Amino acid sequence: MTKQWRQWAQQVIAIETRAIEQMTQYIDDQFIGACETILACKGKVIVMGMGKSGHIGRKIAATLASTGTPSFFVHPGEASHGDLGMLDINDVVIAISNSGEAHEILTLMPVIKRLGMPVIAMTGKPQSSLAKLAKHHLCIAVAEEACPLGLAPTSSTTATLVMGDALAVTLLQARDFTANDFALSHPGGALGRRLLLKVADVMHSGDRLPLVGQQVTISQALLEISAKGLGMTLVIDDNGRLTGLFTDGDLRRVLDARIDIHSTAIGTVMTPNPIVVDSNLLAAEALKLMQDNNINGLISVDADNRPSGALNMMDMLKAGVL
Repeated sequence: MTKQWRQWAQQVIAIETRAIEQMTQYIDDQFIGACETILACKGKVIVMGMGKSGHIGRKIAATLASTGTPSFFVHPGEASHGDLGMLDINDVVIAISNSGEAHEILTLMPVIKRLGMPVIAMTGKPQSSLAKLAKHHLCIAVAEEACPLGLAPTSSTTATLVMGDALAVTLLQARDFTANDFALSHPGGALGRRLLLKVADVMHSGDRLPLVGQQVTISQALLEISAKGLGMTLVIDDNGRLTGLFTDGDLRRVLDARIDIHSTAIGTVMTPNPIVVDSNLLAAEALKLMQDNNINGLISVDADNRPSGALNMMDMLKAGVL
């Protein structure tokens, strides 16, 4: 029985793969026209669809919105009862219906056409009512559904999603939409954190910053390291300017050399001239700097070389940059 399950699942994937492969024939002048219409749009792209087409439509609207094309989904049934007020004459409508005969969408067409909004239809039937009413028609016809009964939308919904992705990504490239632009609409995601977070957002500063003078003993410096929990302490001169860094690694070298930690000044065993950065540097760039130099910590200084903050790999991990 389990062998049949595997065969059934593989058959579904094979059928839907063939459906996707056939989609390239529909990237035609109608597709180009749809892209040009959306690029010229001064408002938003309104996506509509009933049933499974509606579910796919929500995903298409979300993909468009996150890739530089302002868009949202409007349920056709709700639109007939007030939500049509969300539409503006500067908007473009993408109407999705595999049959091209969805009553709820066709009911809205007279109002949409009267307002002068361009309509881009996605249907599996180029001769359908919806296709004929549209300014541009994007064909999403498939040879067969993956459902053995030929009833549940499967290949057709996959084809619709692929067409939506093709539209969104084409528009993304036409707009020269960058990773930084993407991050601005995804501040909570991993990419957003990598591209928006700066050293200042991650670093320890103020009372959390480990600092000692050059003349304190190693043992006194260790107390500061333990108290601040960064695995290091910054060493400053009498004017508060950075002169060096002392880390857990430096401590191991001191102990190996059998140096008296109770009488030796930290300034004689510190690492002088450590790598420093500006607090406005992107955290992702700071992470690369740490990795390239095989260091676990990084210091931020101001224009006068006074420490303003410090961070380590654990801070990067907690911030989601690593």
